[in-house]
Amino acid sequence: MSSRDNEKPKYTDRVKNYIKGVRSELKKVNWPSRKELTNYTIVVLTTTLALTVIIWGLDFIFKGLLTVIV
Repeated sequence: MSSRDNEKPKYTDRVKNYIKGVRSELKKVNWPSRKELTNYTIVVLTTTLALTVIIWGLDFIFKGLLTVIV
């Protein structure tokens, strides 16, 4: 067994292997089509807006209740 077998790979070799692995994994990803991405974006924005309005409404109600109580 030579001393070369016990050495860690160079930093640049590790970076190259990491980038190769990332590129390989990204090729396996099932990317959404433009239409799917548009639909997902609309769903997220609509849901966010709806939850914002609900939380604002609850905050308004609780604030009103606290002013009546206190």
